[in-house]
Amino acid sequence: MTTKENEKFTDYFGRSVRALSDYLGIGFQIAVSFSFFVLGGYWADEKLGTSPLLLLAGVVAGMTGMVLVLMKVVKKANKKNR
Repeated sequence: MTTKENEKFTDYFGRSVRALSDYLGIGFQIAVSFSFFVLGGYWADEKLGTSPLLLLAGVVAGMTGMVLVLMKVVKKANKKNR
């Protein structure tokens, strides 16, 4: 492998790793925000005895958090492309 081919490979690899880390970060943020609210709702239901209500509220709050994370990512991507 020549030096020029090696530099090209390194550049492509670096860009791939950066893109992968961005997508993994987004997935992690979505999973954590959803899980936090759902598990919090489940825990509160167990403590207060309000079986499905707080769990459902946690699901709605988790989905809202997911939408907010996705909106933030889309806005950031749109600013980058301008």
